Amino acid sequence: MFLSVFDVFKIGIGPSSSHTMGPMTAARRFLDDLAAGTWPRAARARPAAITASLHGSLAFTGIGHGSDRAVILGLAGEDPQTVDPDAMEDIIGRVRETGTVAPPGHPTYRFRPAVDLVLDKQTPLPGHPNGMTFSAFDTDGQLLLRRVYYSIGGGFVVTSEELDALRTASPAEADVPWPFADAREMLDMAKRSGLSIAAMKRANEEVRLSRSELNRRLDTVWSVMSGCIDRGLDQRGELPGGLKVKRRAAAIHAQLAERWQRNEIDPLMANDWLSVFAMAVNEENAAGGRVVTAPTNGAAGVIPAVLRYATQFNAGTGDAAIRDFLLTAAAIGGIIKHRASISGAEVGCQGEVGSAAAMAAAGLCAIMGGTPEQVENAAEIALEHHLGMTCDPVGGLVQIPCIERNAFGAVKAVTAASLALKGDGTHAVPLDACIETMRQTGHDMNAKYKETSLGGLAVNVVAC
Repeated sequence: MFLSVFDVFKIGIGPSSSHTMGPMTAARRFLDDLAAGTWPRAARARPAAITASLHGSLAFTGIGHGSDRAVILGLAGEDPQTVDPDAMEDIIGRVRETGTVAPPGHPTYRFRPAVDLVLDKQTPLPGHPNGMTFSAFDTDGQLLLRRVYYSIGGGFVVTSEELDALRTASPAEADVPWPFADAREMLDMAKRSGLSIAAMKRANEEVRLSRSELNRRLDTVWSVMSGCIDRGLDQRGELPGGLKVKRRAAAIHAQLAERWQRNEIDPLMANDWLSVFAMAVNEENAAGGRVVTAPTNGAAGVIPAVLRYATQFNAGTGDAAIRDFLLTAAAIGGIIKHRASISGAEVGCQGEVGSAAAMAAAGLCAIMGGTPEQVENAAEIALEHHLGMTCDPVGGLVQIPCIERNAFGAVKAVTAASLALKGDGTHAVPLDACIETMRQTGHDMNAKYKETSLGGLAVNVVAC
């Protein structure tokens, strides 16, 4: 199955791709199913009321991640990519006050969030830890339509049937010139063709998009990423949610900028710049701002931080290099998603920040002149040293340890790229073996360490 670079990098809102963007998208999909009218019903039956239930990780951390708010917004007709963050409070307040939603192109439906939206912590759904059920009823309370959706990470939302298809499909089935399903195939194809990983990924994308359109959309992705850094570097104050976490990126950036203007040499400066860029993004994400899944919201700061670092400190990083970075990173992210998971609720944070670090390391290695073998090595090094990382957000919020964890992921990514570039691409552990190890580790990991806030830091840090 072909996974586009724009499936990996989705523009949306914080704080979570799986717990915010996913439920909003699922609610919109349910509205589309209702409107299509292809489901069996009596001739005069008309939907008049909607209910929703969130299960598994969505239920346990849904309030902290804004999952309940996302469902309300989605049923009101909003989309993660286009919703105005400044208008969200008014929309949610109106639905809570009226007990109805009136999405464009639909009649008004009864939807009372306090009654009709349930966070069900007792009934996990079988397909994935992030399960949702939406139901529509007629005026007599008779069930007309029920749909189950799963938010599988990175903003992806699928039905049970689509989830089964994803798990059994191979990229080789896609009608693209370089349908690599794993890193070994990717390297074999690169060797046979003489193409870089970015060039193969570009050729696959250009089956569906013109070169100019592909470039335009890649530039838009980077523009949103870069804009998110800039906003994060300019904002101060406390993040929402009750943990009283203060934004730090702006103050750190001011210190760095002052030292930079004085031409001070500081051996920690490279790490400081990487960290502040990553923290800026994830502070914006925690505040519900506009971000890009990279590959998820919880890990959204790693790739922008490494790419901003490259553009700021390497004069040769122009538009073409930025596009190659994103294409290379997306190729690695697609393999990880296909062979394992990018969902913290499924495999822990190794699947989020670990995957992001692998993608960033690959992208940086590529634009620094790395061969495909060195790029694969960079991705493996970065992922290997995130194996076993749990997802245990304090208070169910994407703040502690998530914000700092992105900073460390960015530093690890640059270190991995540097190490790979010092070698010739040969190494003991193939990327495919590392990805499989991550999958197995995530499968064996206790559920309380997989985005439920039932273990780890989430229970050992007292929130006052």
